[in-house]
Amino acid sequence: MKRRKQRAIVAVGAVVLVLASYAGAGQQPDDANNLESVEDYLRFAALNNAGLQASFETWKATVESIPQAKALPDPRFSYGYFIREVETRVGPQRQKFDIMQTFPWFGVIKARTDHAAANANAAHKRYEAKKLELFQQVKHAFYEYSYLAKAIEIANESLELIKHFEQVARMKYAGATTSHPDVIRAQIELAILEDRLKSLKELRPAITAELNSILNRPASSRVPWPESPQHRQISIEFAKLLALIFQNNPDLRAVDYQIEAMRSKETLAKKRSYPNIGIGLSYIDTAHALASGVSDSGRDPVVAMVSLNLPIWTNSYKAAERQAKAELIKTRREKIQLENTLGAKARQLLYEFEDTARKISLYRDIVIPKTREMVLASETAYQAATIDFLSLLDAQ
Repeated sequence: MKRRKQRAIVAVGAVVLVLASYAGAGQQPDDANNLESVEDYLRFAALNNAGLQASFETWKATVESIPQAKALPDPRFSYGYFIREVETRVGPQRQKFDIMQTFPWFGVIKARTDHAAANANAAHKRYEAKKLELFQQVKHAFYEYSYLAKAIEIANESLELIKHFEQVARMKYAGATTSHPDVIRAQIELAILEDRLKSLKELRPAITAELNSILNRPASSRVPWPESPQHRQISIEFAKLLALIFQNNPDLRAVDYQIEAMRSKETLAKKRSYPNIGIGLSYIDTAHALASGVSDSGRDPVVAMVSLNLPIWTNSYKAAERQAKAELIKTRREKIQLENTLGAKARQLLYEFEDTARKISLYRDIVIPKTREMVLASETAYQAATIDFLSLLDAQ
């Protein structure tokens, strides 16, 4: 049952390989100019990223090892010519033809095929892990780019606000209701904001180059400003999150299949102490006897043959078994360590997510609305000469 399941997974994988190849071939270069949402970027990266394509080919190459594992050794043909003919009663033997087919010991081909299938399934899961890693890189670069767009927008708004404050200070200075240093402070703040805005704009080529490298495009390719992402409220308990990770994480599933492969390798190591069986035929070409009246004169004999190799180097076979067992234990330990690492990382990321969600609510519902009120109130107070210009700048 387990073996049929492995074969089904590999068969589905082969179909996916073909479909993905057609999908990649159908991707049009013009699609790169129509990237807007993060889903567009993920789709384009999945079809064009060179690293993911390399992982895809690795999986495809590993799948091709399965029919090789199922195959028998090549038949062996040999030819012999009697330099000195062997005289027999029925005539001299002149040449012979041998053909031999070797069969591995019972269970060797099954273990070898299971090993190849498990490796193919592990390669498939590593491909899925590579795809998720790529998606994480795309999202990180996309949201950095989206953040930059928002930062430039806010910097422009701050610049316009400081220009407005400078105009207010000039008007008060012209009316002799404030001192000249207020105007100078506004101009200094204006210069600082202009420099910050310039730095933000100059950061755009660096971020677009990173995004283009992930998309397998030239670094200078144009990348339009992305859509502003919408914050979604998600609530999940740590225990449920950890269960989902342990159930679906492709790196863990790859290690599971690697453990299956190591079990099959251990079985193969044990089978090395059993002989291979060879079955063959030998045909001897015999000429007619020199004497007349000999019965069966010139009759060609056919010989059935059976051969066995002699597995006498037991120390090397035992060493191979110990090696396979050690590799199996090592892989199991790696799975435990990976589970521990994923659990710790999940705990940290869940904390960061919840902390960020809390800060978003704080700024959206309290800090930003109150800051706007404070700016308006501070400007009114400054015009009424109840606060100084530094207090007005602090409000901004």
